[in-house]
Amino acid sequence: MQKQYTICQSCGFPLKKDKQGGGTEKDGSISKKYCSMCYEQGVFLTPPAVDTAEKMQKYCIEEMKKAGMNALFAWLATRPIPKLERWKHV
Repeated sequence: MQKQYTICQSCGFPLKKDKQGGGTEKDGSISKKYCSMCYEQGVFLTPPAVDTAEKMQKYCIEEMKKAGMNALFAWLATRPIPKLERWKHV
């Protein structure tokens, strides 16, 4: 049985809040693991330079601040990123 994820395993965004219902796999099916902001058609949407959990945290904080989020809240929201599946072996 496939594991059920409640948060994106790339950025930590709650999957149930994803307006697209999740990212998409190469075959167009909805990803059970990644959100639509991180993953589309089986490819990660983050810039190629974002290749570690620490860089992903910085990237997400900047994106959240651009969207009008409080910097402290953005920092707190990104704390779980190093524990997510995408970053475990990086």
